[in-house]
Amino acid sequence: MRGQVHNQGELAELKVTIEKDVIEAMQRMSKNTGYSLEELVVIALKRFRSSHSDYEDATLNVD
Repeated sequence: MRGQVHNQGELAELKVTIEKDVIEAMQRMSKNTGYSLEELVVIALKRFRSSHSDYEDATLNVD
């Protein structure tokens, strides 16, 4: 993972409201690993997307 480049190419901003404890944990992880907060969020989102690729093409009936 260290050798991978994250957050490359055209960038766009995503503003979300999430639980405070999640933000604090990500900030601690950023401090402990040397990854920027943005890099950690991109890594987490890419992993989620990879694990749930069926969400991208599925027509979900979410009410």
